Amino acid sequence: MKRALICGLALLLPLLADAQELPPGKWWQRPEISKRLSLTDVQRDSLEAIFRETAPQLIDLKAQAEKRALELHEQLDKTTLNREAIERAAAAASQARARLFERELLMLVDMRAVLSDEQWSQFRRAVARHRAATHSAPAPPSRGRGKQRGNRP
Repeated sequence: MKRALICGLALLLPLLADAQELPPGKWWQRPEISKRLSLTDVQRDSLEAIFRETAPQLIDLKAQAEKRALELHEQLDKTTLNREAIERAAAAASQARARLFERELLMLVDMRAVLSDEQWSQFRRAVARHRAATHSAPAPPSRGRGKQRGNRP
């Protein structure tokens, strides 16, 4: 059973990567996306229900992943390093991230089941366009205070 889940997750990794490139928020409620995909009211309601059911779990899992990452950083910042404690903290951080990833992926799978094959294809194309636009856009200017490196007179 676990092996089948792992194989299934490996096949679906590109789907999650695409989903992570979407603008944040409830993409199915964005008029331009909803119109492009020709989403029905029933589909929007289903996607909303999936999100509402999953969101509290994702919040908790993200918090756990952040806590485990913090614990790992604390171990690494100690003056005397304890290899075994670092290994335990790294394993806990990795497991927490894996649980978060799995839940995000399964939410996407549930959402994918709401869409027709044509809508899914259009969704994927929209994600690709968004990714291209996002990655080709110039970085926003720095808002940090103080001198920036390399800008000395």
